[in-house]
Amino acid sequence: MFQRYVAIGDSTSEGLDDPDGRGGFRGWADRFAAHVARAQRDSGPEGGLEYANLAIRGKVTAEIHDEQLPVALDLRPDLATVVSGTNDVLRRSFDAAAVGEHVFAMQHALVSQGATVLTFTMPDPGPVMPMAKPLRPRFAALNEALREASARSGAILLDLGVHPVASDPRLWSEDRLHANSDGHARIALGLAHAAGLPGFDDSWTRPLPGTPDRSALAAARAEVLWLRRYLLPWIGRHLRGRSSGDGITAKRPLPTPVENADGSE
Repeated sequence: MFQRYVAIGDSTSEGLDDPDGRGGFRGWADRFAAHVARAQRDSGPEGGLEYANLAIRGKVTAEIHDEQLPVALDLRPDLATVVSGTNDVLRRSFDAAAVGEHVFAMQHALVSQGATVLTFTMPDPGPVMPMAKPLRPRFAALNEALREASARSGAILLDLGVHPVASDPRLWSEDRLHANSDGHARIALGLAHAAGLPGFDDSWTRPLPGTPDRSALAAARAEVLWLRRYLLPWIGRHLRGRSSGDGITAKRPLPTPVENADGSE
């Protein structure tokens, strides 16, 4: 039985782009917390779960290590998720080995305190974002570093990178950097299965029915729209030394009970 779950990471752990209907974001961490809480309630009256989410969009792994890990350790969770690396991949100075060492250090610190720790690798970006195909070697190097870190620390690894369904564009939002609501739901199911929760299996790995079908013209228009709406603003923001996380604070900084099926209080 888990008493307290703490999530640390970047925008994917924060929950972008999975609207919660109240002006914020839900995300796989909220959904996973709900799965854990529900499974424990079903097992007996002493079940339930406290949940905190310290993740902030735009953070690189070193920042998560420096800023979020100490807070997480103070909260003394017995369940934690450590997910990061995408923002590192997108930077010129990307060093897969350094990212892996930061992830290992975070996992090891939490495991040493008695927590069950989960993480996951990143899906192949090529099918989702054709312009990102040159980044495939970086994502492959990141995933190998995450696998090695998890093997060393004893963390549970959900290897999304080996499952083609994780790269189905229909599970990704318009910005192509974040899962949509269906994508977040699949990740949560995968984590629940990896954690050994009763009632969960590997059905989350099954491909979506049918295949995306659109003309070459529609695909080209989508690329232009994505370039104008997302890529160029991202480039401009980083040239100015700004981050999407500037001024953002953790959405759930203190552990509070997971009461509802959607992971909210």
